Amino acid sequence: MTLKPRILDTLKKYDKETFAKDLLAGIIVGIVALPLAIAFGIASGVTPEKGIITAIVAGFIISLLGGTKVQIGGPTGAFIVIIYGIVNNPEYGLQGLLVATMLAGVILIGLGMFRLGAVIKFIPYPIIIGFTAGIAVTIFTTQMGDVLGLTQVATTEGGELIRIPLKTPGDFIGKWVCYAQNIRSFNLWNFIVAIVGIIIIVVSPRALRSVPVLNKIPGSLWCILLGTAVVMVMKNQFAITGIDTIGDRFQIQAQLPPMQVPSITFKMVQQLMPVAFTIAILGAIESLLSATVADGAISDRHDSNTELIAQGIANIVTPIFGGIPATGAIARTMTNINNGGRTPVAGLIHAAVLMLILLLLMPYAEYIPMASLAAVLVIVSYNMSGWRAFRGLLKNPKSDVTVLMVTFLLTVIFDLTIAIEIGLIIACALFITRVMETTEISVIKDEIDPTKEADMQLSDEHLQIPKGCAVYEINGPYFFGIANKFDDLMGALDHGRKPKVQIIRMRKVPFIDSTGIHNLSNLIEMNHADGVHVILSGVTPKVHSQLEKAGFYQKMNPDHICPHIDVALQRANEFMSKGKK
Repeated sequence: MTLKPRILDTLKKYDKETFAKDLLAGIIVGIVALPLAIAFGIASGVTPEKGIITAIVAGFIISLLGGTKVQIGGPTGAFIVIIYGIVNNPEYGLQGLLVATMLAGVILIGLGMFRLGAVIKFIPYPIIIGFTAGIAVTIFTTQMGDVLGLTQVATTEGGELIRIPLKTPGDFIGKWVCYAQNIRSFNLWNFIVAIVGIIIIVVSPRALRSVPVLNKIPGSLWCILLGTAVVMVMKNQFAITGIDTIGDRFQIQAQLPPMQVPSITFKMVQQLMPVAFTIAILGAIESLLSATVADGAISDRHDSNTELIAQGIANIVTPIFGGIPATGAIARTMTNINNGGRTPVAGLIHAAVLMLILLLLMPYAEYIPMASLAAVLVIVSYNMSGWRAFRGLLKNPKSDVTVLMVTFLLTVIFDLTIAIEIGLIIACALFITRVMETTEISVIKDEIDPTKEADMQLSDEHLQIPKGCAVYEINGPYFFGIANKFDDLMGALDHGRKPKVQIIRMRKVPFIDSTGIHNLSNLIEMNHADGVHVILSGVTPKVHSQLEKAGFYQKMNPDHICPHIDVALQRANEFMSKGKK
């Protein structure tokens, strides 16, 4: 296992000036992470402190062991849909989530150990944009109940009718149907708090840009602070009720829970492996994208494999403390960079700040209105949607648009796991089709005719092809997608008159797969049975090695394998001359 944490390199030349910058950046990032961690925890279907615990534990491990200098780890919006689905599944629940997260951690470590960090970056861009936009729409949808203040009627044990927070189905369409059915419970005050919160998040960074200290406080925190203060005044001074707060729905524990390894069964592993794979792929993509963006900002180069291993360790350890999946967070990482953070120490300080908040200030979180948290997540979903990139991709080739729309719709309507799987399958199919289109099979028909001048019988390469000899050239990969196409072409050309010698030029074939070798072997056997000589010309060293390992050359005489087309044509003339005798 290759694990080379960047913190070891940075501490060699660490000084007081660097620490001062890291300290300020760490404090600010910790403050920025607070409302997001709480919001992501609640939106995921778990308690608010679990979001903070994830930011603390995972954030500390990712900074300590990661392959980047400035990456900030923690819970992110990408996981909300998956986590919510697992937690609200009666078959899995919270226990299933913890197991799936740990399995995802193992997968991430495996990706890093086998040096697949660079491969993750090659997942097609339309797939990334498609499921990112789909997740954004889904997050937005989940928050509409709190934005509108919708409730539903329930019956107590004594038969009394009361109103409780709206419980919505897990699917996209079911949620909107549920909202429509309960729209009469619309709460104007809740709606006002949410809308004002959105305005605060958007406006405050610009309004306070020139104000020292205050301009360091993110809009999301202003939204939470001001929303909490206003709601407390409305409830206490004006007796306005109906605005739900965190304390109305959750019992907050201001402490780290005891370490506890969830019980894991083989059946649970089998059932949760697809979900774990999705969590791992999402985490890998988001963390490496974040690391790449950070590299551009600080002129550095991260270690993808070390980063994946660190992400994996974080996702194995975090569930032991009751945390949820974590990955590198682009917004928090850029906040770290913009405020002077240049080493992993800033990430460690960010985790320490969140720990102090959890232990000392978490009881006050019960006064935070749910509508304010919904406002934060509405903005998160907007920023996450990447609608400009989505719109730009719609102008691309139809194949890209197909992958984009299928991934997006499957993510929104069905399931993120299915979306990634189907999206990758479609992308692979389209890639194979494109490669097939780039592979050309041409036929050189020039023949020697004694009645014509010699210079009229020359091709672009000045090849003179004797009568009764056919030359085929393959330009591109000879793989399963093209092998049958080559067979069909030869069959069509040879129909009615089979040449005595067939030359197959392979100078421009970069690789050949087992299907190509199989079809080529069948071609050799069929032609030999008909007394037709097949000559291979210009086989590249890589393809030659592949054919040799497959035992292909055992079916051919050595004199039928030529290094160059001129030698192959000379050999063809010899075979033709022998045939005439």
